[in-house]
Amino acid sequence: MADNLSEALKKLKITAVDSTADSLEGCLDCLLQALAQNNTETSEKIQKSGILQVFASLLTPQSSCTAKVANIIAEVAKNEFMRNPCVEAGLIPPLVQLLNCKDQEVLLQTGRALGNICYDSHEGRSAVDHAGGAQIVIDHLRSLCSKTDPANEKLLTVFCGMLMNYSNENDTLQSQLINMGVIPTLVKLLGIHCQNAALTEMCLVAFGNLAELETSKEQFAYTNIAEELVKLFKKQIEHDKKEMIFEVLAPLAENDIIKLQLVEAGLVECLLEIVQKTVDSDKEEDIAELKTASDLMVLLLLGDESMQKLFEGGKGSVFQRVLLWIPSNNHQLQLAGALAIANFARNDGNCIHMVDNGIVQKLMDLLDRHVEDGNVTVQHAALSALRNLAIPVVNKAKMLSAGVAEAVLKFLRSEMPPVQFKLLGTLRMLIDAQAEAAEQLGKNVKLVERLVEWCEAKDHAGVMGESNRLLSALIRHSKSKDVIRTIVQSGGIKHLVTMATSEHVIMQNEALVALALIAALELATAEKDLESAQLVQILHRLLSDERSAPEIKYNSMVLICALMGSELLHKEVQRLAFLDVVSKLRSHENKTVAQQASLTEQRLAVES
Repeated sequence: MADNLSEALKKLKITAVDSTADSLEGCLDCLLQALAQNNTETSEKIQKSGILQVFASLLTPQSSCTAKVANIIAEVAKNEFMRNPCVEAGLIPPLVQLLNCKDQEVLLQTGRALGNICYDSHEGRSAVDHAGGAQIVIDHLRSLCSKTDPANEKLLTVFCGMLMNYSNENDTLQSQLINMGVIPTLVKLLGIHCQNAALTEMCLVAFGNLAELETSKEQFAYTNIAEELVKLFKKQIEHDKKEMIFEVLAPLAENDIIKLQLVEAGLVECLLEIVQKTVDSDKEEDIAELKTASDLMVLLLLGDESMQKLFEGGKGSVFQRVLLWIPSNNHQLQLAGALAIANFARNDGNCIHMVDNGIVQKLMDLLDRHVEDGNVTVQHAALSALRNLAIPVVNKAKMLSAGVAEAVLKFLRSEMPPVQFKLLGTLRMLIDAQAEAAEQLGKNVKLVERLVEWCEAKDHAGVMGESNRLLSALIRHSKSKDVIRTIVQSGGIKHLVTMATSEHVIMQNEALVALALIAALELATAEKDLESAQLVQILHRLLSDERSAPEIKYNSMVLICALMGSELLHKEVQRLAFLDVVSKLRSHENKTVAQQASLTEQRLAVES
């Protein structure tokens, strides 16, 4: 065989230019036979012989050997080390030219050759791009799309594969295909050829590649992709096939329009069925399928319209089924159930309905099951749901009397920042305008000490910010001297002063209002801490800074007036010549700021 191969290579080199078709055919058959027996070794010999350059001249539409030459190129390009040599031998332009011919076998082998050369090869892709190969292939897909004979479906499969290899993990080339209109064509292909497993699979892989791009989602939204994928999904029995469809559904479902289309196409019912079939199984693939299905379900609920459609005023069968996930013994379902409730709880109407129908107890029972074994993701999800449910004013008192604050406080020991963050947010929502609850929590020394500790969590900005905000909220909503004393004794004052310098106006404001209450109610207790935290200097800076928001200037002046009752702080105010800064603010464009500046100026003048 080796001798035959060497002979064939020599003969090809000599006779390629002016040999008869018959002698060429014999040499090419010999090469194909050798490649079938040992592709790598034969490819190496082909490369060393320099025959690749000769192939370029053989790739002509007129030659009867063209399909065989393209087939040989497709076979050698299965080897990574052969792809660059194929490009360097100038094979891409004549191959791309062959895409314009009508012969089906030539098109098939040319598609294979280009697809294999493009596989994981930057040079191959660039050469095909430069020669304009992608557009010709897309045009073929469009024109051949409706023909369902086996030979045509084989060609369509090869062309889809070629485009996939051409653009895989390359955003620029994927965008190019999207701009050429490949998406509607592929969706149409999937619909017409859904009985053909190989072609269907190729379409799915192509969708998976393209669906990650934002621009593709907009184009997918204008096709019936949702309907086609759900139809296809319902037919699947094998785990691998379902997984392939899931891999396309997940990125597509990030788009709100497609979320709604998927819900309307009946995807949710399919997902619920999977959950029911796999929930009690300990098979690895069933566990994976359960996770994927329940995660996708939660993702569909992130769209406002799709979520509202499934909620159906709290009567929706999907909503009712999801409620059953929360008391389940399966952690994945508990997690998905709690996340689903957090997603349903994105408007006041839904939140009020759910609280009135007993969801709070279900979530507290779930949290109770995770105090000791501490599944962090479940804790985080259940706290997220409770936080969202606590946003409507009418829910706060109901949730407090149901014991939510106590249930949440059990997680004070947690060392996990995501749990800490949600715990703080839930408590802050609960005590909003709830004086009694704010006072009760504000006198809880363990809680306040933990908040002060978390105010220094510099590695976790979210936890640090929420701790500061809760500290301030305890004072603002309770207006209680006992709460202020607890916070002073726990060392919380300096954090409230630092919070007044936050880059977020809302946080600055919350800090200034809390500090004004401290100054009005417990100045003597707090004055030393306020002085050592350099509050007066910070207020001077806030009033001097032109970038400070009007409400920040206003609340800073209110606070200055309140601080005058302390001899220690009064001296600080006099030392910093506040009168100059305040008198300038009398002409401020905001009337409230200007009026407060006049009042503050009078107070400073009297006290000086």
